[in-house]
Amino acid sequence: MSEKNQENQINQPVTEDRDSRELDVNKENLTANPGDRISDKPQSIEEKAKQAAIDDVPDITGERITVPTYFVVDEPDGEKKALHHVKDAEEISDVIRQARLDENGNRIW
Repeated sequence: MSEKNQENQINQPVTEDRDSRELDVNKENLTANPGDRISDKPQSIEEKAKQAAIDDVPDITGERITVPTYFVVDEPDGEKKALHHVKDAEEISDVIRQARLDENGNRIW
């Protein structure tokens, strides 16, 4: 490395192997939103439905929004299922794509 390149080198205080260690988001409190964490205790659908990942905060447009931690969806067999907004994001997208509305605004599968 030339002397000029060494002068422009920025050395940051990071451990070389910091990305190789296993992280537990719940134990190390690494999430931006408390609602991103999943409880270790079993919870009912009703309990999950009441949780908010973020509550009454401005979005990119400035509107105040609330994002639920869990999206409760109806399965085709009539059963309800709570999908976590981060962990189950792909399944939430699949449900949205599958849902259709009839002429009365009722969801059909």
